[in-house]
Amino acid sequence: MHSLRLGDQDMATTTAVPKTRISGGSFLLETRRTDEVFTPEDFTEQHHLIGQTAEEFTVNEILPNAEKIEHKDFSVSRDLLKKAGGLGLSGVEIPEAYGGLEMDKVTAAVIADHIAKYAGFATTWGAHSGIGLLPIVYFGTEEQKKKYLPRLATGEIVGAYALSEASSGSDAMNCRARAQLSPDGRHYILNGEKMWITNAGFADLFTVFAKVDGEKFTAFLVERDFPGFSVGAEEHKLGIRGSSTCPIILNDCKVPAENLLGEIGKGATIAFNILNIGRFKLGAMCIGGGRVSLEHAIAYAKQRKAFNKVIADFGLVREKIANMATLIYVGESLVYRTVGMMDEALSEVDKSGADAMRETRKAIEEYAVECSIIKVWASEMVGYVVDETLQIYGGYGFVEEYPAERAYRDARINRIFEGTNEINRLIITGFLLKRAMSGQLPLMPAIKKLMDEVLSGPSMSEDIEGPLAEESKLVGQAKKLGLFAAGSATQKYMQAIQDQQEIMGAIADMTIETYAMESAVLRAQKIAETKGEAAAALPIAMTRVYLTQAMEKVESAARKVIAAVADGDMLRTQLAILRRLAKYEAFNTIELRQEIAQKMIERGKYTLA
Repeated sequence: MHSLRLGDQDMATTTAVPKTRISGGSFLLETRRTDEVFTPEDFTEQHHLIGQTAEEFTVNEILPNAEKIEHKDFSVSRDLLKKAGGLGLSGVEIPEAYGGLEMDKVTAAVIADHIAKYAGFATTWGAHSGIGLLPIVYFGTEEQKKKYLPRLATGEIVGAYALSEASSGSDAMNCRARAQLSPDGRHYILNGEKMWITNAGFADLFTVFAKVDGEKFTAFLVERDFPGFSVGAEEHKLGIRGSSTCPIILNDCKVPAENLLGEIGKGATIAFNILNIGRFKLGAMCIGGGRVSLEHAIAYAKQRKAFNKVIADFGLVREKIANMATLIYVGESLVYRTVGMMDEALSEVDKSGADAMRETRKAIEEYAVECSIIKVWASEMVGYVVDETLQIYGGYGFVEEYPAERAYRDARINRIFEGTNEINRLIITGFLLKRAMSGQLPLMPAIKKLMDEVLSGPSMSEDIEGPLAEESKLVGQAKKLGLFAAGSATQKYMQAIQDQQEIMGAIADMTIETYAMESAVLRAQKIAETKGEAAAALPIAMTRVYLTQAMEKVESAARKVIAAVADGDMLRTQLAILRRLAKYEAFNTIELRQEIAQKMIERGKYTLA
């Protein structure tokens, strides 16, 4: 296996990211060029090397130990974290000054993608290398960074993140844990309980959130051996059984005052920025997990016979394989487009400047909407993929001896991790509306312009030329449908729309599908432009299949919103406009899926080449 520490000091700035700074959420209002998006085809040689290192580590070290880990032999997990640290896989986002490699976010996503082959350990590694240590990277003092980061990078100590509580899972700001400064000012005394803490059974360092004086939401760095700190029993979970999940109990826990993380009362800034990063990494892991499940499904379908032929020859099985492959293609497009934008924004930060960390956090927060989109879309995608994989296995899929069963159980947590998908849907619409109200995103003028346009008459077609012109036009229609539905809802409810969760969720669904559609189209266009349309045949087929099902979802969500905000003649008028906006010539998706499935079956796995 390669080590990432082989003198590759220039690897910290290797991403061939777009050179245009793109605002978060602007995809709804602006048309992007292919040279403005980062795709897996833009990976550098170093990215491929890192991916190979992570792949070899997973295949040679993690998978052979999966059964031991599954039965909670956490000494194996700790040993693997040390090996991952030795290879540089856990410290890619830690600055070099503190023992890390200080690489880009694309690198972090590539590693997460490959390690996801076994979800039990991937959860352990992700909690340690992501939400476990990044709060210190972005919010720690110089002393805190020097004390903890080098040991976290090597896996000498293991990190964890303690935010959730039994009574306030999604409502994190409503936590009951309390912190009080001791009379001598030397310690904070913490009391409370945190639930569902990944790595809790063996972690050494916890980022714990509590309210100072019962009011000011604040973060603290709590070591396992601090007086008054204890860990409860392991939870018996549906899936990810190879990860440790326990409650932690704070009973007059004495935390040195210097272990206050960030500022008093600013814990929300830490919590939500770290979750943004966690969301795109979770998305990358879902892509990796989906890819593995598809490979298992293809292998089984090629050898399982029924009615005197292998089931890989059956149309409905091939349809499943094509759908799974299509979703993985779109997922890759979503994740790496977003991470590329994030890297471009981070590349503009002067790391030696006094405001470097604040500017870094600002650059990450810029793409909060996109990170939530990735989290929701990818977690639901992998849920579909593992379900269809189990279906292809039939009765054997329900048996522990076969890989479909564990993957099915392990995937379910992804819709709860890093904020439930319901919360993330509210974040997507809420953030967009908040940015619109503050003038950061010209959403309201765009909605007004569209409303004037649709009410003035039927001439609304756009002339688009070049590769995938019709597909680009469909993306434009999806954007208009989303703006039209959002405009109708905001006209009725104004600021009170925040209380209409079903409508907020439907607008989020349109936003999610629009971003996914555009990401797929732009990637296919980029491949066609750089390698020729023949080389882009498979991505184009996948894009057309996805656009067809996505447009159905966008139209359905728009209809749901409009029916909720209008009635009588206004409802009939708006539904007529909706039908006009949603009109398009259908692709032959049966033929396209057959082409996609044939390529996947021939190759035995998901690949575009």
